[in-house]
Amino acid sequence: MDLTFTHRFVKVNGINMHFAEKTPSFTDNGASRPPPVILFLHGFPELWYTWRHQMVALSSLGYRTIAPDLRGYGDTEAPESADAYTSLHVVGDLIGLVDAVVGDREKVFVVGHDWGAIIAWHLCLLRPDRVKALVNMSVVFEPWNLKRKPISMFKSFYGDDYYICRFQEYGEIEAEFAKVGTERVLLEMLTYRNTGPILLPKGKSYDDPVSLPSWLTEYDVKYYVSKYEKSGFTGPVNYYRNMDRTWEMMGAFSNAQVKVPVKFIIGDQDLTYHIPGTKKYIHEGRFKSHVPLLDEVVVIKGVGHFLHEERPVEISKHIHDYFLTF
Repeated sequence: MDLTFTHRFVKVNGINMHFAEKTPSFTDNGASRPPPVILFLHGFPELWYTWRHQMVALSSLGYRTIAPDLRGYGDTEAPESADAYTSLHVVGDLIGLVDAVVGDREKVFVVGHDWGAIIAWHLCLLRPDRVKALVNMSVVFEPWNLKRKPISMFKSFYGDDYYICRFQEYGEIEAEFAKVGTERVLLEMLTYRNTGPILLPKGKSYDDPVSLPSWLTEYDVKYYVSKYEKSGFTGPVNYYRNMDRTWEMMGAFSNAQVKVPVKFIIGDQDLTYHIPGTKKYIHEGRFKSHVPLLDEVVVIKGVGHFLHEERPVEISKHIHDYFLTF
């Protein structure tokens, strides 16, 4: 497998954004037409690197694949203000990226996972004119709801030790992570294999040994550690600190639908699939009512949260099969 990528930087929305790119060695859509573009959006605690398998597979099938480090992650600039990490900021970054490297009137295919899925939903909601179709993973579209302000909702579900609630106080979780060490924090998150919520009580012990799953190599871990030791956790954690702020800013989109063609994929062992009410929402019609162009929902048995890493060949095929219809 050819794991060589082109790395570039571009100025977007007031920040310098790093992205990796892999272009096809051929096109089968005519010499005068550029290859279709897939924009990959990563989650937490990941980077562009999480999409390496899909980028290789899909570029070999004729796609131009682009995967940025999102605002505050990896080699992309991290604004100092904690308020600068709302979904609207990140969507602005992505529109700037597409404008700069694809064209200011061009549409792209989008693939998202975890936080990347949340951002992808908001990208499709705010700028459907720039998205051909979406393959989203793990996190369903949550329509704006006056009674479901995010942080208070999570506290009512899981209590104050829920990781998202623990992330709210600026600097607190960063200090705890610094004591634990970057590698151990990343391993705890990347190897989490439990359908229950992630709880981080103060004074939590990190003494239990951690075994790498088959899909995560020592090299992968070292790559993530090298980038997080450089850029830290504050930028990524600031996304969680802005969940209520994004909710406040999105009130104008109450009852708005995502009107982009969508395929949704989730693992049956993913903790997001076991959030109270999620299975009913997905399978009893409400998801489709908010995303009317939802063409397919795929639930993969025996797969956890990082499904695109656990089943790279299968996920790449799902993406290609869906985008091939457009």
